[in-house]
Amino acid sequence: MQTATLFDLPAIQTAPLSASKAAPAKKARRPRKVHASVPLTPSTTIPDELIRDADWIVVSSSGGKDSQAMLSYVVRRAKALGMLHKVVVVHADLGRAEWEGTRELAELQARLSGVRRFEVVTSGVDFLDRVEIRYGKLKAKAEKEALERGEDPTQAKVAPAWPSSAARWCTSGEKRGPIRTLYTRLTAELAHLGRPVRILACIGQRAAESDQRAKLAEVEIDLGASNGKRHVTTWRPIHAWSDRKVWREIARSRLPYHPAYDWGNRRLSCVFCVLGCNNDLVNGARRVPKLAAAYAKTEVKVGADFKKGLSMQEIIRRAAALEATEGPAARPPVGTAMAAHVGRAMTAKYRNRQAVLYGLAA
Repeated sequence: MQTATLFDLPAIQTAPLSASKAAPAKKARRPRKVHASVPLTPSTTIPDELIRDADWIVVSSSGGKDSQAMLSYVVRRAKALGMLHKVVVVHADLGRAEWEGTRELAELQARLSGVRRFEVVTSGVDFLDRVEIRYGKLKAKAEKEALERGEDPTQAKVAPAWPSSAARWCTSGEKRGPIRTLYTRLTAELAHLGRPVRILACIGQRAAESDQRAKLAEVEIDLGASNGKRHVTTWRPIHAWSDRKVWREIARSRLPYHPAYDWGNRRLSCVFCVLGCNNDLVNGARRVPKLAAAYAKTEVKVGADFKKGLSMQEIIRRAAALEATEGPAARPPVGTAMAAHVGRAMTAKYRNRQAVLYGLAA
């Protein structure tokens, strides 16, 4: 980025701007107001103290391995403190965008853990429909700004409508927003306390997942979700955990995990996540071809690739190439993913205990 020198300044300061080329004045953003009762820093970062201080312990479950391991860990500590009754598991249902059976699995994991309350929230809008709606708004904005600059609106460059690592609107719109509606209901249930309700929001984000997540604090106040009626503290219980530790916790808990991991996936619950690795995306196209075709159709409508540098059409092409050389995707034995991290012996014990305790297939 070039900066003006001392010799450039007079010209920059005095050069007249034509009315048609003048940039529209940007509206100053209003600073977010935080209720005076909301603490800016958590009173403690000690797990047992966080659990004791909370009125509600809300565990967000995607049905994936990290939230599953987190659920097991949090429930174990809550039980030891005699506070399991505070735990609520919430699943943000993403509809057809997530792997089949994810919602049911999240509920099963909660029930088998001993949690009595399982909640499902949803935005009520299909993900691909939301992409098209967003595209329409971005297109209208780009055309309006082009007109204000005196340019041809038909040539206006429209920002990508798909989410990205820099614009994860899917997380806020499909998960964070709907989950906050649950916070509102839980707060109303304890209105008789006569003080702000303390909610401990448990999220299964780990530092090992990305550089961005490594920078997140293990415990922090969620200023956006907090107000005069509720104080929300975000806790990332497994933030420092390795993949091996996650799988060891799953093996210890004996809770069933999603078969997509045995198929080779690294992430869940969306079949096609813009943050997912190429292997996950191709695997999704092989397992759920109709959904991949729907994403490709939306790409055409919004004029942009699903993922920067990688279109869904290309993902489908790679999936078809694998099908041609390897044949239809087969389902590996249950425990394949776990065995890669904790070994066959521990995996065999895990499967046998599942069969005995829950009547699930070993």
